[in-house]
This record gives sequence, structure tokens and C-alpha cells, in this order.
Amino acid sequence: MRQHPEDNPALGWRGIRMGLDRTALLRTQLRAMLRAAEGAELRVMIPMVSEPGEIIAARAILAREIELNQRRGTAGPSRVHFGIMIEVPSLLFDLEAVLPLVDFASVGSNDLLQYFFASDRANAKVAGRFDVLSPSFLRALSQVTSAGRKLGVPIALCGEIGGRPLEAMALIGAGFRTLSMAPASIGPVKTMILGLHAKRAEAAVAELVGKGGSSIRDGLAAFAAGESIEI
Repeated sequence: MRQHPEDNPALGWRGIRMGLDRTALLRTQLRAMLRAAEGAELRVMIPMVSEPGEIIAARAILAREIELNQRRGTAGPSRVHFGIMIEVPSLLFDLEAVLPLVDFASVGSNDLLQYFFASDRANAKVAGRFDVLSPSFLRALSQVTSAGRKLGVPIALCGEIGGRPLEAMALIGAGFRTLSMAPASIGPVKTMILGLHAKRAEAAVAELVGKGGSSIRDGLAAFAAGESIEI
């Protein structure tokens, strides 16, 4: 499908926005997933969600494709899990309405960070201006994991920050227990986790976030040193 260039594609027509405007395209993608996952569990995750109505509409389209599969007698997945990426800040203010609509969610930290600080991650002049370990951002992440625990919805984190030991420690302190990372990052992060007491990390992060400032990086590094954790 040909698409004209957008002035600001990061805030433009992509993800579920395009899918709901071009439902034939979305249905084709879902149909392919259902066929490819024959006999196995399928996890469908929708990106760029901004409000509950998009989730409801996407789930209805998925349900229709599952029903069509069954009518045709086509073998499909043994079970389908429906999830969303949390990367648009509007969802942070609507978690109680959003999370009951899904089976799982993953925080898209790269996009959420740039939208959170209005800082284009592709712009060298501002990309490094704000620290991912800022109290405000960690407070927002903790809000998501707290809502997930309360509502029984598993919350993971997707993004390169999960592959750095100090940042991974902060994420564990913010309540995450599932992180994505490049294969090369597994060893260093695993070494850090083996020496970490999660509850103490949660207490340390909560205390440091409560102190405010622009970043908890130095305070968290001091905590790690005090715990003899290799970062």
C-alpha cells in the first residue's frame, strides 16, 4: 500500500490506527497469524493504542476471524491471547479501563519515553537530554505494573533499556518481572539479577523516586554497590 510521507510519522498513521482504517489489511494479517499458529497458543499484540475503543474494535475484528476459521473447519490455535503495547501516554491515565480489556500488555519503553518527554529519540540534540531513570518516568512505569497486579494482567517491558544491568535493576524495582533484551545482554543482566533481592530493590527505587531530582542513577548505583551487586 502506497503512503504519502508524513511530517511527523512517530505521531502519525501507524500501528492500530492504520489497521482500523484499513481493516482488510488487518484481517489479512490476523488470518495469517491464526493459520501459522495452528495447534499452538497464539499471542496477538496491538501497537500504538491510544484509547479503549481501539482495543474493543481490534478484538471484535480478531473474534470475527476466529469465528470464520471455525465455520470453515480450519484448524486454528489452541488458544489466543490478546495484548497491547503501552507506548502512548494517554493510556497511563486510563489503565483501569484499558487493562480489563486485554490478556497481557507490554510497555514499549522506547516510544513511551520519547512521547513522555516530547523528545525525539532520532534527534541527537534532545535524545540524550532526559534520563530513562528519571523519577517521573519510573513513577509512571510503577503505576502500570501496580495496575497490572491489581487487575491480574501480566505486564512486560519491551525496549533496549531492559538490556542494561542498572536500568534492569530499576525496572525490577518498578515492579517488572519480564524484560526483553538482545542476546548479548542476557549474561550481564542475569549476573545482576542473581545478586539482587527484588523487594529491597523495590524499596530502594521507591525511596529514590520519592526524593525527586532529574535521575536516580547515582543513588541506584550506590545501592548496588552497598548490596555487592555487579552492574
